[in-house]
Amino acid sequence: MKVFILGGGGREHALGWKMAQSPEVKGLYFSPGNAGTSELGTNINANPADVETVLTRARELKPDLIVVGPEAPLFAGVADRLEEEGFLIFGPKKRAAMLEQEKAYAKDFMQRHNIPTASFKVFDEAAAARRYIEGKESALVVKASGPALGKGVIVCDTPEEALAAVDKIMVEKKFGPAGEEIVIEECLEGEELSLHILTDGKRVLSFPASQDHKPVGEGDEGPNTGGMGAYAPASLVDAGLQSRIDNEIVEPVLAGLEAEDIDYRGLLYIGLMITEKGPQVLEFNCRFGDPETQPLMLLADEELVPLLTDTARGRLSKSRKIKTKKGYSLCVVAASAGYPGAYKKGKRISLGKTEGVVCFHAGTRHKDGEIVTSGGRVLGVTAFSPELKDAKIKAYEALDEKIVGFEGMYYRRDIGDKGLRKLEGRTDETPGD
Repeated sequence: MKVFILGGGGREHALGWKMAQSPEVKGLYFSPGNAGTSELGTNINANPADVETVLTRARELKPDLIVVGPEAPLFAGVADRLEEEGFLIFGPKKRAAMLEQEKAYAKDFMQRHNIPTASFKVFDEAAAARRYIEGKESALVVKASGPALGKGVIVCDTPEEALAAVDKIMVEKKFGPAGEEIVIEECLEGEELSLHILTDGKRVLSFPASQDHKPVGEGDEGPNTGGMGAYAPASLVDAGLQSRIDNEIVEPVLAGLEAEDIDYRGLLYIGLMITEKGPQVLEFNCRFGDPETQPLMLLADEELVPLLTDTARGRLSKSRKIKTKKGYSLCVVAASAGYPGAYKKGKRISLGKTEGVVCFHAGTRHKDGEIVTSGGRVLGVTAFSPELKDAKIKAYEALDEKIVGFEGMYYRRDIGDKGLRKLEGRTDETPGD
């Protein structure tokens, strides 16, 4: 079969890498892809959010399955249009993708269906938002309601910081149209988790929970990024917490989608904060996360293509956990100096090989016979091992010893440390046992 993957980042490289292991896959195509995906299949120079261009390419390729990686094509309605033309597409339609596209919409959805989340207010005027903040004393989170590439969330410890965040988003328009409406919510305390589930709207296939590291600096300091690294399975999750997540979050979300007649077939990403009161939803994404996909693909111990195909057709046979290897996978993002602010491109990349490590490309391209940087997040250095500490050692050895790298490379050194601290104090079984 032929598979057409929309997108060009680390997530798409990881999905393609996993699909390429299936004997039934005879052709992989990426739009636009990157230097890494070109080693797996054919890159097509086209904007994946340009629906008509994607449709033209699909007519030419005649793929058996189209997989949408990033969110922009979903927001543009690519799933709706391609399905109308008879293509099998993995990714929710535009109406379902509103759960990610508009944070205000998602918060209202959660409120309607009694899904635990932080208390919030929505504003479309800066003056009203300022008045609301001036009456608060606790920490707040100010979010651009629209899509901002994972960077439109500002955690504010003081009212002064919250006021500055409102000005940044609504007055200075740092995130463009995404900030025309904002959500201000209470700041939840706890540890974050990322939950990835395949769903056809009724049944789910669950990947192990993972833990992302969004701030650019170690110790979760500095501005948010698209993600500086992740590991899975998250050692925070035991059987009791998993049961609460399923009963209090996943089942009510699916019930809410069905009650509102929302056809959801694809990947549902649920960002959680595990608080003293239990799990609460931070956000929804309507596609695989990046960089969480990278370690999840190393963990998965069954073929991906049948799972995505059954999801797209609405034919999942039952709810269950996806089969995984016993152990842990950890991804460290190697970023360009200056990211998430301004950064330089065109730096030559060295790509040596280390046993047990897969280097997924994100912001890379070919130039004059070499592979060079072309984005802020450049590589996802990902390792698997039976023990989390060993997976971390493997990934960091590849970076520290310059087996992979480029001029100005920056990476956090504490990816997975929260999980290691948790494991050191564990008395129950290690995940995967």
